[in-house]
Amino acid sequence: MYGLREGERPVARIVVVAFMLVAGIAADGRSQDWAQKLFKTTNHDFGSVARGAKAEFAFELVNCYQEPIHITGVRSSCGCTTPIVTKDTLKTWEKAEILASLNTRSFNGHKTATLTVTIDQPFPAEVQLHISAYIRRDVVFSPGVVQFGSVAQGQRAETKVDVNYAGRDDWRIVDVRCANPHFEVELNEKERGGGRVAYTMLVRLNEQTPSGYILEQLTVITNDRNMTTIPLAVEGRVTTALNVSPGSLVLGVLTPGQSVTKQLVVRGNQPFRILKVDCPDGSFQCQLSDEAKEMHLVPITFTAGASSGKIVETITIKTDLGGGTEAVCKATATIE
Repeated sequence: MYGLREGERPVARIVVVAFMLVAGIAADGRSQDWAQKLFKTTNHDFGSVARGAKAEFAFELVNCYQEPIHITGVRSSCGCTTPIVTKDTLKTWEKAEILASLNTRSFNGHKTATLTVTIDQPFPAEVQLHISAYIRRDVVFSPGVVQFGSVAQGQRAETKVDVNYAGRDDWRIVDVRCANPHFEVELNEKERGGGRVAYTMLVRLNEQTPSGYILEQLTVITNDRNMTTIPLAVEGRVTTALNVSPGSLVLGVLTPGQSVTKQLVVRGNQPFRILKVDCPDGSFQCQLSDEAKEMHLVPITFTAGASSGKIVETITIKTDLGGGTEAVCKATATIE
């Protein structure tokens, strides 16, 4: 803001400032550098991928500007790659992804694609994203992704992938690697001869896998000198075996000696018993049922002590679910 003295006319200054703003916007629109800055990267090389394997990459973009961004569409220069926009309107600091999915079943050999992202707000612009890959004819994964689906936490899971190779009799898989320590892989050779080699790959998820989504990649190592490594995507979700709500138990403001009772809802993925409810503060009491069921209602009674101040305690609920699964919640209260 500029200060004006009495009698001054601000019109000329406002016109100049407005002209400068319009000129700046026009320059930004022409250069389109502002649109390039939305993306962390604009290039991705899948490398060597097996026929039938799932090959997908997410180009992430973040609106780092004050104005909303609107994406009108995205087109691909090659039918080998299908783009999907996860969100077309972004406010400041909101994120979206341009998902590039490579069709490894219908195409093979070296492939490149340019994805053109079209933006109309706040200014017209286009951003080009580049994809490249070599889709092998000689190696086929079936299915093209290790898919675990939904797995309860604390349980093992296993799925199978067939690997077929056509070429040399001496072709071998020498190792399968993954950075995730919760995966185990067992290879069984089924066929060798006549230029064909076949394996069954058993992929296991162990009981210690934490809850959450699984988006990992196995790396298949072969004795092929030209293309040693082949990626294989792994997907799934480990669901929490035990859930407690609310996760934070707010007991409110109490006077010394006052009691309050709140109820916890404890859910499991199968019928279970609550063995014990632990809390270091002796001011908490609860009533438990011996019945095994998927949902328990646990009343928690807190009696305020003589000391004033804020109380923050952790309540631990121990059950008979596999591995002695536990759930925790925080309890807070203020004593005045």
